[in-house]
Amino acid sequence: MKSLFEFAKTLIAAMIIALLITTFFKPTLVKGLSMYPTIQPNNYLIINKIPYMQGTPEYGDIIVFEADIAYDDGDEKDLIKRVIGLPGDEIEVSDGIVYRNGEPLVEPYIFGGETPGEMSAVTVSDGHIFVMGDNRPVSLDSRDPSLGEIPVEDVMGKASLRLFPFDEIGTLE
Repeated sequence: MKSLFEFAKTLIAAMIIALLITTFFKPTLVKGLSMYPTIQPNNYLIINKIPYMQGTPEYGDIIVFEADIAYDDGDEKDLIKRVIGLPGDEIEVSDGIVYRNGEPLVEPYIFGGETPGEMSAVTVSDGHIFVMGDNRPVSLDSRDPSLGEIPVEDVMGKASLRLFPFDEIGTLE
């Protein structure tokens, strides 16, 4: 009977620890190319929910959020993108350069070194953020009206740690 009690205590402790971990962290597997070269398909990441429990995303954060688009089977997609604009910012794309509040952004992380296409200036609404992928030619992001600005409440967390592939284990900057 004592060993059954010890087993139950261990099982309950393990369940509490698992619940705490999944409350604050979420593992995710990246499927697309929109964040290439920063994040590649089949990278396994840990999403940290803690930074946005009290705070809000900041410029350059790589975030995961719930999108109002679905896979062919009807399941909703979670997308991963980089924060470019915060509420009140004016974002514009001209001649391959992204401008925030009239200032050109220095973006060494983007694939190809420039942002294709043109986008007239838009002002980010209160309670929303403007996001873009690092692989701008293939990224479905805030430039596309089907996605648009992201409500801050839809942000699940910050991509903070890469676990796979093993030779690239480390934090995401």
